[in-house]
Amino acid sequence: MKYKAILFDFDGTIADTAPGIVHTMCVTFAHLGMPIPDEAAMRATIGLPLSKALQQANHLSDADAALAADTYRQFFKSCEAGLITLFPQVKEALQQLREMGMRMAIVTSRNVESLQLVLATHHIADYFEILVTNNDGLPHKPAPDMVLHLLNRMELSADQALVVGDTTFDILMGNGAKGHTCAVTYGNHTRPMLLTAQPT
Repeated sequence: MKYKAILFDFDGTIADTAPGIVHTMCVTFAHLGMPIPDEAAMRATIGLPLSKALQQANHLSDADAALAADTYRQFFKSCEAGLITLFPQVKEALQQLREMGMRMAIVTSRNVESLQLVLATHHIADYFEILVTNNDGLPHKPAPDMVLHLLNRMELSADQALVVGDTTFDILMGNGAKGHTCAVTYGNHTRPMLLTAQPT
């Protein structure tokens, strides 16, 4: 069928944020005197809410994860923001989709302030009708709630939208909402990992 909307993940799908995230995690952990995990462990958590990602990457207590998240946010502009780039052809693809009349939205675990900053910096904010972020207070990926919330706001049924993401969290979220899903293999989870989530 013809989709009416594409619901994009952001990190690892629209933008290559992994180098900045890994660098800022390292700076955060070093600043707090915590051990620094290997890069693969940090990359595997991208797509989760920040405190959950930091907790999982470094096996932190809830209190230490909250402290690390606050510290990470302090370093965001000086460490992560300048290292974020769009993946090749993303902007061109967004323009083509808009010309086709496709509605587009973002569903991300990133907070809205950092997302808006990056979208504005790369001049792609206008392509997206709605942003659903960690600030919306919904159960985080892989729960389906963020997609269900978007579908409700856009007045669409699940089969009218395609959820696009680079992690198993994205695919499980979209599948859980009974939607169609597309896994991109250039992001943070490998093709074999993505296949375990059974993307459409």
